[in-house]
Amino acid sequence: MPADFNKDEYLDLEDDSPGELGDKVQQVRAELESLKQKQEEIEREKHRLEELKRRQDELDNGRAEMLDKLTRSLVVVQREVEETQKRLEQLHSIYNSFTQHLRHLESINSKSWTSGELPRELSKAISSVEDARAEYIKAQAKISPESPVESSAQGAIDGDYGMYEERGFSYWLKSGFAFTLPLQVLGVIGLLIWVWLSSAK
Repeated sequence: MPADFNKDEYLDLEDDSPGELGDKVQQVRAELESLKQKQEEIEREKHRLEELKRRQDELDNGRAEMLDKLTRSLVVVQREVEETQKRLEQLHSIYNSFTQHLRHLESINSKSWTSGELPRELSKAISSVEDARAEYIKAQAKISPESPVESSAQGAIDGDYGMYEERGFSYWLKSGFAFTLPLQVLGVIGLLIWVWLSSAK
């Protein structure tokens, strides 16, 4: 018999009467029912704690994930805001420049020039047209939606200016002559009419 065996823990069927035996059976059943209830409570508590642990892990993982994503996204958004503000300033500058050139070109009235003013006014008008054209070419790369990145647009601008800078005086002289040929024809006709009217008096 094992040393730790305690006979008091077991039912002594020989010394118990039938009535006492029935009471002990009921007592054992009650104890078993109590143990079963306690086991069920422990299981429920175990499930509750496991669910809390799962939700806690979900919170920690989700929080860490969103902290990382939001931090990275804020950097991207801030960069986009700065780029948008920069582009908005560029567009405002282009708008103001175009408006000034447009008003200046619209104010040119070749019909109001006298024969003495014609050479000087023609030179000024041609210069204004060329300034407007250069400004337009410079800005077109910035406002064109087809420009993939600003660096390529800047390269196109630099290329345009480089092309214009490489062209010599003879090119601009010929271009100016071609652009103002209709005005020159009208000027010559007007001059001939003026000479004819003067000689007829």
